[in-house]
Amino acid sequence: MKIYKILFFVFLIIPLLSLSQEKVKDTIIKEKPERPAFESSFLIDNPTNVLFNKNTLEIQMAHRFGEINGGTNDLAGFWSYSNIRIGLTYGLHDRLTIGYGTTKDNRLQDFNWKVALLRQTRSNKIPVSVTYYGNFVIDGRQKNQGHFRHTSDRYSFFNQLIIARRFSPNFSLQVAPSISHFNVVAKTMRNDMVAIAIGGRYKISSQTSVIVDYSQPLTKFIKDNPHPGLSFGLEFGTSAHTFQIFATNYFGIVPQKNYMFNNKHTGLEGNKAQYLIGFNITRNYNF
Repeated sequence: MKIYKILFFVFLIIPLLSLSQEKVKDTIIKEKPERPAFESSFLIDNPTNVLFNKNTLEIQMAHRFGEINGGTNDLAGFWSYSNIRIGLTYGLHDRLTIGYGTTKDNRLQDFNWKVALLRQTRSNKIPVSVTYYGNFVIDGRQKNQGHFRHTSDRYSFFNQLIIARRFSPNFSLQVAPSISHFNVVAKTMRNDMVAIAIGGRYKISSQTSVIVDYSQPLTKFIKDNPHPGLSFGLEFGTSAHTFQIFATNYFGIVPQKNYMFNNKHTGLEGNKAQYLIGFNITRNYNF
C-alpha cells in the first residue's frame, strides 16, 4: 500500500515541478537587456556605456577646430590650429572591448578598454547599466618638448564608471564619476583629478538627436583650477554609423587631458574658457 501512496505522490508533484520550471523559463525570457542608451561609444567628450557585439570593429575619428573667436582671420576657428584623433576598438566579447588611438596634440598614444558590469533590463529588474572604462596614455612628444626626464614621466591614466539609463526610446542619461592621473605635473597641480560627468541624449526624429555633455572637476589645485567642460550639439545615426557635430570648450580629445588642463581656454593661451566647433564620426564593421 505504501508503494501506491508514493507513486500517487510522485504523479501529483510532477505537474507542479513542470509548472515551476515553466515559470522560471518565463522569468528568464522576460529578463532581456534593454536597448542601448546611446548610439555611439562616445557622447561628445566622454565615453558611453555602449559596447558592440563580439568581433565588431569600430573606427573612430574626432576633430576639434580652433576657438571660434581665437583670431581676426580664422573663419570661426576653421583655419586655426586643430586637434585630431584617429582610433579603433574591437569587441573581444559582448561585454569587453579594447582599443587604440593616436591624437595630434602632444602626440598622445592611448590604449583603452571597456567592460560591461551590469546591463539594464527591459523588466526594470536592473534599472541601470554600469560600465567601466579605462585607458593608458603615452605622451609621444620629443624629450625637449615635454621636459621628460624618465620614460614614465610620459604616462597618464584614466578610470571612469559609467552609470546609464534609457528612460524611454527618446531619452537617455548617464552619470560618470572618474579619476585622472598624470605621473608628472606642474608643482601647482595635483597628480590626480577626481571629476564627474553628466550627459544626455534626446531623439527628435528616428535618426537625429540633441546631445549634451557636462564635466565637472572636483579636485582643487593650488593654482589655475581647470574649467568645467560643457558641450552640446546634434547626433545623426544609422545602424552602423554615427556623426556628432557640436560646440565645446574642450580642445583635448583624450579624457584626462581635458579634465586636468582645461584651465587656459581649451589648453591654449588665454584666461577663460572659449568655445570651438568639433565633430565625432564612428563606423562599425561586423566580422
